[in-house]
Amino acid sequence: MDFWQRYRAIDARDPRFDGQFYTAVRTTGIYCRPSCPARTPKASNVTFYETSAAAHEAGYRACKRCLPEAVPGTPAWNVRQDVAGRAMRLINDGVINRDGVAGLASRLGYSPRQLNRILGQELGAGPLSLARAARAQTARTLLVSTSMKLADIAFAAGFSSVRQFNETIAEVFDMTPTALRRTVRHPAAGSATALTLGLPYRPPFDPGIFSFLAVRALPGIEEGTPTSYARTLRLPHGDARFRVAYDGCTRERQLTLTVGAVDLRDLPALLSRVRRLFDLDADPEAIDGALAADPRLAASVAGAPGMRLPGALDPQELLVRAMVGQQITVAAARTALTQLSAAGSPSRTAGEGLDRLFPTPAQIAAAGHLLRGPKRRIESLLRAASAMAAGELEFGYGDDVAGLGAKLLPLPGVGPWTVGYMAMRVLGAPDIFLANDAAVKNGIRAVDNSDNALSPDFRETSPWRSYATMHLWRAAARPALTPTVPAKGMP
Repeated sequence: MDFWQRYRAIDARDPRFDGQFYTAVRTTGIYCRPSCPARTPKASNVTFYETSAAAHEAGYRACKRCLPEAVPGTPAWNVRQDVAGRAMRLINDGVINRDGVAGLASRLGYSPRQLNRILGQELGAGPLSLARAARAQTARTLLVSTSMKLADIAFAAGFSSVRQFNETIAEVFDMTPTALRRTVRHPAAGSATALTLGLPYRPPFDPGIFSFLAVRALPGIEEGTPTSYARTLRLPHGDARFRVAYDGCTRERQLTLTVGAVDLRDLPALLSRVRRLFDLDADPEAIDGALAADPRLAASVAGAPGMRLPGALDPQELLVRAMVGQQITVAAARTALTQLSAAGSPSRTAGEGLDRLFPTPAQIAAAGHLLRGPKRRIESLLRAASAMAAGELEFGYGDDVAGLGAKLLPLPGVGPWTVGYMAMRVLGAPDIFLANDAAVKNGIRAVDNSDNALSPDFRETSPWRSYATMHLWRAAARPALTPTVPAKGMP
């Protein structure tokens, strides 16, 4: 978007652009979200920034009226597969909190100096400033949503000291943490081991993603319904357990996240991964507008506006699930993975019927006796698990599509479909089309309008073909009473 497109968006107070850019006003020293109800400033006084961190760096503070930090994140970090997009995915996952700028730079293949220069040019702020903005956003969420002690919030958000926390909140929001907490009504003091947070998103939101996860849920590790999803999860500092619930009648347009147990140092990573799992930073109006222009998908989009692209809570786990699920039905894949899950460890945060963790690569490599199926597939899975366990195969949110392919394609049993599926779910890559997927082919037949002028790879819907794939999967499953459609791409 150029300057005047953004200016028209703030003049219209269009909420679709909240979180996608920030408006700073020189005469007030304040930055706002595009939908801020305040009077539209003169264009000559306005500067637009890609991130709130860039506005902080320029000396602006957050608007107390529109709370620009309380918005969904930008979808650009998935659309952009460049260094800036990859860095933001890792920063949001808490890499700087755990490994510092040097650790982030190493994962991206740059020196810290190069990374500072690139992010400064692309986003207007360096990695430390971007991480600081992410901490401030997490802290604000905890301040207004929970009754946690301020010291606990400081360390949960990733600050190294309470003093740093106080100074950052005062600088960013021009308020003390206590004053910021008083701006909203928050829950009365309760259990220190359970947190309930709202997860904002851009409407519309199609809850079908809950059913997608539910039919793949593994007993003891996951539990899903058409409106909720819960599971155990291994994070850098320990086990966690959470539940996400959807209520379409809520006025605030938020999902509810209940964290049953987590090491507070892992809370930023958990929040980031849950948001990625449910694709909560997407721009569904832009996506649906592009998809609906294709006559093959128009009816599906009208029937399910706001369809989301399921993410991955653990990239290594998803590779195992993808390899097990190739060329078999969803139900068969779930049965095989349930047998394999017996190799996992008991969860230290057991509760609500969830008592196990998905097995680690090392546990899978030692559990060949639990695997069923063709010998070649079992051997391929065990080799992949051994490589991950030995540190010979490392991949994750900081990869781009080409880099992910270069790491995975040399593995026996991994082909272009697996790489595409992993790119969709781990990286959130929006323009992947799984042309050879059995369920996609069934979906194309289900929505075919016999218009031979349209491309078979749905290039007309680019750059949103991953979402077209989701619509085709649903179209393929629609005639069935249970979701057991043979699918090479639905593990």
